[in-house]
Amino acid sequence: MKRNMQRDTKHDMNREIVEKIADSVLYEGYILYPYRPSALKNRQRWNFGGLCPSAYADLHGGSESCRAQTECLVIGAESTLRVKIRFLHLIDRSVASLPDNFRDLQECSESDLFFFDSLKVGERTYQTWQEAAERQIDLPALSLTSTAAQQQRFDFHLPESKSAEPLTGPQGKLAGAIVRKQNALDFAAYIAIHKLGECLFKIRLEILNLTSCPEPATLTRDQAMTYSLVSTHAILNIRGGEFVSSLDPPQEYAEVVSSCANVGLYPVLAGDEAQRTTVLASPVILYDYPKVAPESAGDLFDGAEIDEILTLRILALSDQEKTEMRQCDERARRILDRVESDPDHLARLHGAMRAVGVEGKRL
Repeated sequence: MKRNMQRDTKHDMNREIVEKIADSVLYEGYILYPYRPSALKNRQRWNFGGLCPSAYADLHGGSESCRAQTECLVIGAESTLRVKIRFLHLIDRSVASLPDNFRDLQECSESDLFFFDSLKVGERTYQTWQEAAERQIDLPALSLTSTAAQQQRFDFHLPESKSAEPLTGPQGKLAGAIVRKQNALDFAAYIAIHKLGECLFKIRLEILNLTSCPEPATLTRDQAMTYSLVSTHAILNIRGGEFVSSLDPPQEYAEVVSSCANVGLYPVLAGDEAQRTTVLASPVILYDYPKVAPESAGDLFDGAEIDEILTLRILALSDQEKTEMRQCDERARRILDRVESDPDHLARLHGAMRAVGVEGKRL
């Protein structure tokens, strides 16, 4: 009993380490400095891990992809594989005003709404923007020995959704609405396990976006992203065996590791450095056992972020820029509140030195 409890505690701690760095990958590019929808940088978001519908990807000659693939090696004959796929499912958030004669949002239809890029209600300005919902898909556990040479296919459907949130002005008068729309997604995951030796297996995970989208040639990239899996990555866990490092494999496995094909997902060992039971297949190229620096107080969402520089830049924003940032959405507001409420944060960020590739957010 005691041994099982220790094993479960270690497993929970390992999962916490892995998911912390995976969350950083998940929101990479969610909102970029200077953290305002009007900023040019935020016209091109979701740069990593986007899997578009195949019809849209085909029209763009390789600049967009509908599939991602990772391959890695496992040692251990009696091993069980568990795979978790994570991504963001985008939400179109639109703001609209209402005619004065409506008192309840339930009384009106979408044709009664007047949509704008932004809408001021009382002292608050609401902006049209893209939000994101986290999605996590856990595939069934697979025995390496039992499923070797048999490709497994798993199909998934996420239905469309739509909601409206009333916006009330002074004296509680209905002034407008936030309308949120989320397109349906269809996608498949394929797992192939190839036995290469007595106790050596190659695992291939492929993720393919099968979503149909209307008139793909007319879609802007922002519109196409609402039919896409965004910031797609996977966490692979092995029980009863261990993974081989894809970056620094033992000499005896170097040749077969070099033959592994990774497309848009790059596998690294993750979690506790004393273990080789977890791989993070990330759209961002990382090193083995990546970690968020302990001095980092939270995500800043900017690609290859450097906490101290971005913190200084946030503090240097004008009052008007901070107001726009705070009103962008909840995640942007939390960044600003965190930076402004902890003046000692900069001191903790400044002057820490460590070897590159041991700790830190990025290579």
